[in-house]
Amino acid sequence: MPLIRIDITEGRSDAAIKTLMDTVQDCVVEAFKVPVKDRYQIITEHKPGRIILEDTGLGFERTDQAIVIQVFTSPRTTVNKTKFYKLLADNLKEQCGLNPKDLMVSVMTNTDVDWSFGFGSTQYLSGEL
Repeated sequence: MPLIRIDITEGRSDAAIKTLMDTVQDCVVEAFKVPVKDRYQIITEHKPGRIILEDTGLGFERTDQAIVIQVFTSPRTTVNKTKFYKLLADNLKEQCGLNPKDLMVSVMTNTDVDWSFGFGSTQYLSGEL
């Protein structure tokens, strides 16, 4: 059950945002082998200039179309994470026209006790999930 947060600069159409979110979900399903309906996404739009992603020595500059994807998830293998990054870069380029240099991804790992899906319960620990 990854929770996906996507940060973008304002200006994309509703259709473009839907395509972005759907493409990210397709990558999650393929790379992490989660059920299709295991979908938890939050997208936040920021005013221009409110996302700064400067060069860290890699020798390229991003455009105002850059996006940041944060993934909160149970432990995943290096193979799964690497596959996820590659799928995102390729599929977002193909489906959304996003230049791969404009994609930044971070994965934060947590455990079963770190999730409550409602009712103040820890469903993973209680066996409900």
